[in-house]
Amino acid sequence: MARQNKTKKNRNFRLILIEDETHKPLMAMRFSRTSFIVAAVIAAVSVFLIIYMLIAFTPVRTLIPGYPDARAKRAAIQNAIRIDSLEMIVSRWDLYSENLRRVFEGEEPVRIDSLIRQKAEAERSAMTEKQAREQDSLLRLNVTNEEQFELSLAETRNLPIEGMHFFCPLKGIISQGYDKAIHPFIDITAPANSMVYAVLDGTVIASGWNDESGYTVQIQHSGDIISIYKHNQKLLKKVGDKVTAGEPIAVVGNTGALTTGDHLHFELWYRGEAVDPTKYINF
Repeated sequence: MARQNKTKKNRNFRLILIEDETHKPLMAMRFSRTSFIVAAVIAAVSVFLIIYMLIAFTPVRTLIPGYPDARAKRAAIQNAIRIDSLEMIVSRWDLYSENLRRVFEGEEPVRIDSLIRQKAEAERSAMTEKQAREQDSLLRLNVTNEEQFELSLAETRNLPIEGMHFFCPLKGIISQGYDKAIHPFIDITAPANSMVYAVLDGTVIASGWNDESGYTVQIQHSGDIISIYKHNQKLLKKVGDKVTAGEPIAVVGNTGALTTGDHLHFELWYRGEAVDPTKYINF
């Protein structure tokens, strides 16, 4: 007797919604096991995507414990600025006490530029010989790769001003903003004896005294950019000095006739025209 082949039939299901009193069918839905699994997966993925979009693109994410909101970020920035100011005040008092001790003992007072050199020498001495060799090897490898693919620094010097990374010249508060017609520069107020830094690598093209601007320094940068720093108490660089971004170049002050308090008069020139520094520098 021949054995019959039994075919496996797909089992279908029906979901019916019936009114309780009249037993009248209101809605019926037929589905199989496969279609039910597919629908469940699609529903789960849709719910996950909706929850993700709510958390990622709406203010709901601030309700998550530990997620920083705008107020927390603003407070963190203000605390960082306050800590930096306190560190500057402590350093200034340390310098004052050290100079006072030296004066009482008949020694020569410490100069600010000498402290900067001592700090740089201390950082270099803290670096081990092995670390110095590793950094030198990495630098040589980068230079070799640039020359191999013809990526020299000459190309980066021709970047537009929008593509350059500027260092903040002075950590303080902008007391008067940029106005192209009346005030084509900005004024930054800061505590006395605060350091003024170079915004980019460059060469000092002017450094000296002016009756109106006080102690002034000008730096020529690549890309036809010039930065000007006025009303300083003391200049740390002279004409012809090479400076790097973030290097101290002066001490903020209140010198010259056109000033009413300790602040930095900062100008940024690009291709012979004064531009708004706040568009390119994060103060």
